[in-house]
Amino acid sequence: MISRTLAVLAGLVAFIAIGFLSYDVARKIRLLGSASSDNVQWSLTQTEVEFLALQNQIEADPVDLGQLRERFDIFYSRIGMVNRAAVFAELRANEISSAHLDAIAAFLDETVALIDADDAVLLAGLPTLAERSEQLRPIVRAMSLSGLRLFAETADEQRQAVARTLTELAVALAALIGALALAIVYLYRLNIRIFNRELENNQTATRMRTVMGTSLDGVIISDGEGRILEFSPAAEAIFGHKTADVLGLEVGEVIVPDHMRAAHDTGMERMRKGGERHVVGKGRVRLDAKRANGEVFPVELALQSATTDQGQIFIAFLRDISHRVAAEAELVAARDKALASEKMKTDFLATMSHEIRTPLNGLLGNMSLLRDTPLNNLQDRYVGYMESSGRLLMSHISDVLDITRYDAGKLSTMTAPMNISALLQDIIDNQSSTASRNETRLEWGWDGPALHWINSDYDRLQHVMMNLIGNAVKFTKRGKVSVVLRKMTQDDNDQLHIEIADTGPGISEDLATRIFDDFVTGNTAYDREVGGTGLGLSIAKRFVTALGGQIGVNSVEGKGSTFWVQLPVTPALAPNGAEQPAEIQAPTRPLNVLLVEDNEINRIVAREMLEAEGHSVTLAHDGREGVELSKTKKFDLIFMDISMPVMDGRVATREIRKGHGASAHAPIVALTANAMASEQEDFKSDGMNGILTKPLSRTALRHTLSIHQPQSYAGNASLVSHEHSAETRDALGEEAFAKLRARFMREVEDLVAWLQSDETQDYLEIAARAHKVAGSAAVFGAVQLREALKLIEQAAKAGDNATIERVVFGLNGVWRDTKIALVE
Repeated sequence: MISRTLAVLAGLVAFIAIGFLSYDVARKIRLLGSASSDNVQWSLTQTEVEFLALQNQIEADPVDLGQLRERFDIFYSRIGMVNRAAVFAELRANEISSAHLDAIAAFLDETVALIDADDAVLLAGLPTLAERSEQLRPIVRAMSLSGLRLFAETADEQRQAVARTLTELAVALAALIGALALAIVYLYRLNIRIFNRELENNQTATRMRTVMGTSLDGVIISDGEGRILEFSPAAEAIFGHKTADVLGLEVGEVIVPDHMRAAHDTGMERMRKGGERHVVGKGRVRLDAKRANGEVFPVELALQSATTDQGQIFIAFLRDISHRVAAEAELVAARDKALASEKMKTDFLATMSHEIRTPLNGLLGNMSLLRDTPLNNLQDRYVGYMESSGRLLMSHISDVLDITRYDAGKLSTMTAPMNISALLQDIIDNQSSTASRNETRLEWGWDGPALHWINSDYDRLQHVMMNLIGNAVKFTKRGKVSVVLRKMTQDDNDQLHIEIADTGPGISEDLATRIFDDFVTGNTAYDREVGGTGLGLSIAKRFVTALGGQIGVNSVEGKGSTFWVQLPVTPALAPNGAEQPAEIQAPTRPLNVLLVEDNEINRIVAREMLEAEGHSVTLAHDGREGVELSKTKKFDLIFMDISMPVMDGRVATREIRKGHGASAHAPIVALTANAMASEQEDFKSDGMNGILTKPLSRTALRHTLSIHQPQSYAGNASLVSHEHSAETRDALGEEAFAKLRARFMREVEDLVAWLQSDETQDYLEIAARAHKVAGSAAVFGAVQLREALKLIEQAAKAGDNATIERVVFGLNGVWRDTKIALVE
């Protein structure tokens, strides 16, 4: 008790002494209080540390711009504190330290604009920033050292004064002061640790709030039970819920549609039990979600999990894609509409082709018949004018259809061996009279080694060259047009370069950039004197592009133009001098022809032309009538219109072919105004043997009759020479002869089927196979079959596709009759 009292008294004395001395100590420590509270020396040291951290971020590779800005802000704040805090007044009063602070402040003021600029500007200014920071580094170091030295000196003086006062304290207080000192150290360190952790947590929380607040995607954070912990502003906008209303609620109640709740609850239960996660960590998944008003809409969901001190959490990023889905639906609808529009345009052009060509057929056909009547000179001239106008109109129709085919991707090309020199010579000869009238010299030639035979599309190339050379001749008066061909090699591929140069009026620079566009005629001399649709060059460009080439023009107004074409080509073999296939002569007897045509004028024109050629014509007004007539009467040839009432030509052809009527195997030729290539291929697949395009011309009609009438390949010779066949039988023996004959018949069947197939065939292969089977035909005395095959062989060697088609068409009948004769 006494000891306690003494202790208490001692304590009271100690406390009184402490209280007494505290005033004096407090007075002296008050001067140190500000430095202690602001940690003066630590702040100055930290200033240099934070500057080094900033410099490290500037020189980092790659640089983290966010960290760079953060480090700058910290250093900026630290210098601001030094410039403002009262405890640093003595430092600011020091001349050397003040100069250092001014230099640092100037650096910060110059740099703040760059730090606050866009990322691209900041990245561009990094080299300069690194250089300036390196220059500032010794200044920061000097400022820190001078401040430390200054405050150290002051602190030493104050500590000495305090030490003198504190020595007056009793020895008993030494332990107490020591304990208090230890407590202060411990609390100081604990405070620093808490401060740093709080700073780190605040920074993390700030970053998270910034991310969630600025994210365009809705962010929803929930705990392991699915209860909502965070609900971002974007999520509020997307789902229509306020954050305060949904915190703590189960996420399924808030955003999952009713029809998906069961699946959601099942998935959450499975994840709580550690089962498979179907969505977590799987990237973006498209699902349906529900707004506050009950509306169900599509979202993209990315779900990830994380483990925290409070347990597992789920972070969901949700994006409203209803606008995108709607846009996709609109695109699909627009695509479907465009496809339907394209089909409608194609159908319309096909129909217009038919409707325009049908009356043209009547006009040109009647003019052709009119020429067979007595005409005076004036009438003959008028008929010529009408025929020219009709052919010009037909050319315009074909041009429009060619453009449509190309734009629809249906413009076909046919590559075959052709003589480009012969083609150019024909065109030059054709244009010579026009050039002569214009007093223009027209010439052509090769620059370097000639490449006469190439593989290309003769018709398309002829159209292009005729257009370019024709234009040059047409617009050049009293000048010169030269055509130069040159073989070139580009990327190890052969190229044919053709230049058509003229000394005409030339074209302006503006028109030169548009000259290959549709319907461009312009207003220069190129188009003032000569009319036209403006489609010639645009079609030429389409043809050249379809052939894999390029076309262009170089022109100087008033001095002339040079059009050029460059095409990829492969050399072709010229005919090897084999005898040319003999022309198949039309039989002297008249043909019995069935004409199926609903248009009265076209029917009359075609009948008159056929009868003028000496043939007998039976008329049918529609497809059904034509089918009925073909059943009872054998016709040598059937002309079948396509577009007809009751039954169209395609259906009628299929009916004739699948029946067993008298004319089931008669050649059927389509009479059509429809010039679409894809449609014409369909006609052939229906069983038609050829196509005759309206308007009819006598030349085309005679050519068709020549192709599709019964042929005789060996005059009056019999199908099979039984005498020769008997010699073969005697030489081989009956059994061997029968086996070889069966093998021969299979070879012929295979060859006929191959020749009539759609398989791409090489001329050399056709010639080789025809030659082989022709030799076998000679062994068995199949005279007419052998002659037909020899004709095919000769035509193939000459590259005469028209003759091949003509003979192959009649090959079926010859082989059918030969096969019967061989087994008799």
